[in-house]
Amino acid sequence: MKHSFRCALFALTVFMPAFAAADPITIDASTPPAAPTPLNFATGGKSPDGHELAVNSRYFTLDGKPFFPVMGEFHFSRYPANEWEDEILKMKAGGINVLSVYIFWLHHEETKGQFDWAGQKDLHKFVELCGKHGLYVWLRIGPWDHGEARNGGFPDWLVAEVSKRRSNDPTYLDYVGKFFNQIGAQVKGQFWKDGGPIIGVQVENEYHPGSGGLEHMETLLQLAHTAGIDAPFYTATGWDRATIPTTDFLPVFGGYTEQFWSNSLKELPPNQNFFFTHIRAEDNVMGDLSPKNPGYNNKYDGYPFLTAEMGGGMAIAYHRRPIMYADDSTAAALVKLGAGITGLGYYMYHGGTNPDGLTSLQETQSQPDRAGYNDMEAKSYDFQAPLGEFGQFHPTFFSMKVIHQFLNDFGSQLAPMVSYLPDQMPANTTDVSTPRVAARADGKSGFIFINNYQRNYLLDEHKDFQVALKLADETVTVPAKPTTIPSGSYMIWPVNLDLDGVKLKYATAELVCKIADGNMDTFIFSAWPGVEPEFMIDGKGFAGNLSLGAGTLKQMSVGGAAVALLNGLSSDKGSNKGMSVGLISSSGKSVKVVVLTRAEALNLYQMNIGGQERLLLSPAGLFTDGKELHLSSRDPKNLKVEIYPALGKVPAGFKDAGLDGIFEQYTTQVDEIKTPVALSQSKPAAPSQPAKVGRRTALEPEDADFDRAGVWSVKVPADVLAHANAKPILEVNYQGDVARIYAGSRFADDNFYKGPAWEIGLWRFTPEELAKGLDLKILPLRSDTKLFLEKSAQVTFPESGEVLNVKDVSIAWEYEAVLKP
Repeated sequence: MKHSFRCALFALTVFMPAFAAADPITIDASTPPAAPTPLNFATGGKSPDGHELAVNSRYFTLDGKPFFPVMGEFHFSRYPANEWEDEILKMKAGGINVLSVYIFWLHHEETKGQFDWAGQKDLHKFVELCGKHGLYVWLRIGPWDHGEARNGGFPDWLVAEVSKRRSNDPTYLDYVGKFFNQIGAQVKGQFWKDGGPIIGVQVENEYHPGSGGLEHMETLLQLAHTAGIDAPFYTATGWDRATIPTTDFLPVFGGYTEQFWSNSLKELPPNQNFFFTHIRAEDNVMGDLSPKNPGYNNKYDGYPFLTAEMGGGMAIAYHRRPIMYADDSTAAALVKLGAGITGLGYYMYHGGTNPDGLTSLQETQSQPDRAGYNDMEAKSYDFQAPLGEFGQFHPTFFSMKVIHQFLNDFGSQLAPMVSYLPDQMPANTTDVSTPRVAARADGKSGFIFINNYQRNYLLDEHKDFQVALKLADETVTVPAKPTTIPSGSYMIWPVNLDLDGVKLKYATAELVCKIADGNMDTFIFSAWPGVEPEFMIDGKGFAGNLSLGAGTLKQMSVGGAAVALLNGLSSDKGSNKGMSVGLISSSGKSVKVVVLTRAEALNLYQMNIGGQERLLLSPAGLFTDGKELHLSSRDPKNLKVEIYPALGKVPAGFKDAGLDGIFEQYTTQVDEIKTPVALSQSKPAAPSQPAKVGRRTALEPEDADFDRAGVWSVKVPADVLAHANAKPILEVNYQGDVARIYAGSRFADDNFYKGPAWEIGLWRFTPEELAKGLDLKILPLRSDTKLFLEKSAQVTFPESGEVLNVKDVSIAWEYEAVLKP
């Protein structure tokens, strides 16, 4: 097997003073950060087995060491309970270590006094499964959540009965207390102090000045304590001029690179989340990247910079239908790391589907509380998240995973470091030519963050790029010779990184993760296309022995100022995947450095397989429970995995395909399935009606409007659910306005047209429903409907002024294989 990445791209240099670049970007991090200070209120807690969580003015700690949470939102009540465990394991495979979850009041008490915690509403079971697999939990108890839910999560009966909601109105507080008591009963014994996984609780959401103010937030916290909701940490959302007491709560922030809630029907201007700033709340950023309200920004200076809602994707509103891409979310997350965050949280990380209810449960402009700002899909809540509505591995899952693996292994080093910005900053949000750079440093070492990506806007390529990072005792110029930063790229470069006694002065490759390979640590880097991976080694701690892992041995003797640049190294294996270089420190410690391409790094996993931590390379989506490795792919040829260190025995059902670089290859054979879909139109669409206009934007069609929809019958073979190693996903490729799918009278899912094919997991239907056939109902898209579509989704309207076209309905198979080491 040949690979395009060649060792000729791998440069290893022993350190000597670098020549000066013409105009390097200077970042002054010469003043080491002051020591973090304790907060002015009690936080944290100890587990029964003695593990202690705490937080200071800068970062979290676990057993006294810095701890960097990577948190992803998953709504258990929007997902079938029998599928929870696999999805939790997928999130863990993606590098998530904390699951955050809204508890929607209307999902559990839709009828006054009748609480429902069964099936996919079983909070206790969900938290238990998270703990079983070593993941922490952050509950978001509301009582008002938003989450694009009807009434923001309030039941209709509460809206009808209580006018002064989100206040200290006695009737409201009485109902909230009962709801919190129910939550407390569900999670009793599952808090950190009990040995459980719940480490945090968010109270309320986006709570603005007015109503009950600070006193109301304090009252809600007391009600939570009374209900037995007792966690080490409590948070409150800090954006939108939120009301947060100065004690007991940690403020959390976010950043979305699109806005389904915007009134605009055009492409939005450049988003501020792609620029390095120290402004915590995105709504406080002006076009010139200065704070709109410095006081609003400065009030949080004594708290750690935490995020709970970095956009993992973006929902679709009826009037605004953006298409999201992996780089949109991943580059923004990298930017926030460079800006100084010490907790990375996403909303959403996993999509879902609104459960059935007495009413539709999505946010609409016409919902009873009149607080709905948008018309959302009634059932689908895919959010274009890393893991989709039906557990699909979306591209964002893979790009985010690279950052998460770095944080899982090196977050403890990053968390104490503070953020420094360069002398030259972009002038404003329309500046496409000034490099966007930041550093995190502790006075002696650090990381350089580079972002040259902006959603929907092409940024200039940066030629002759160098960064001069001023530390306490030296200035490190990275790289020694200017390089080029391609447009669309984003990366993290380490500076003065300790590789077990060998000091890496810098690398122009991203540090991804490390694993222990016997008595030797292996450090994994990835090279961005167009950026030569150069490694500068400090000769003072380096014994001078180099070995090329693919077979060729290189020896050299160096002094503290000698330089040796290795170019044109070649492998006698004919493949360079996972090219490794062995280093020996002056203390005799052996270290291995592995460089992957960016494409390979996207397919890299770090898992415990067969009782040992290993690296896995696979184009498939992977997850494991520690006993079995699950592979999932739309292409049966991709059900293969390369493992380092190799397994001791070839697993049953797999064959050993030999060594590729440092990785041993294991493949299995799965037959491709071709399944016909019978599609017939049973009813043409009636002449459409103009869209109604709500308080802000066009209103989505109502249930009665679908009596005028075009209807197609969809029938699939009787055995479509009988394949043990494949799951069927119905793909509907159409042009129209809104599509729904029904099984008899059951409304199962819906889709606002935005361009890409609509995907529906057929295993969510019973065999009996599939045998009878599904009904696909689609309303035409009218030319006079005021909405935003991406350019790729634009349609050509005929003279009639409306479009309805079903191009194709087919089945895509999600093939699966299980490797048992």
